[in-house]
Amino acid sequence: MAKSAKKAPVRRSKAYIEGLKIRRRWLGKTYVDKAFRDADDFTIDLQHYVTEHGWGASWARGVLPLKTRSIMNLAMISALNRPHELELHLRAALRNGITRTEIKEIFIHVATYCGAPAALDSFRIAQKVLAETPR
Repeated sequence: MAKSAKKAPVRRSKAYIEGLKIRRRWLGKTYVDKAFRDADDFTIDLQHYVTEHGWGASWARGVLPLKTRSIMNLAMISALNRPHELELHLRAALRNGITRTEIKEIFIHVATYCGAPAALDSFRIAQKVLAETPR
């Protein structure tokens, strides 16, 4: 029987390291650590990709404030009609200082540029999240 080869430790890029910091700060350490813990051989590479490229190469750039990036995310995810991601980013936005009034204005803006169906779904998701979130 062949001896199994040990995997060499993976060197992480600066974008990955910074992305993991921002991802944990924005979404919460518990959520992010669970995402990695729940990943299997099929999905773990996606967790690393999102951390390095989404959070590290985008969110961690430092050019735009995190609040601005969050507002952009809410609008884009709403326009793309991605309810799971919208719920996740709504919770993060609230936790990180985006107000209910700002969320409402974002989705009204979405209605203008992306259509009422996108805004209606986003308002429904926001109502659910807001009902579960203390003021």
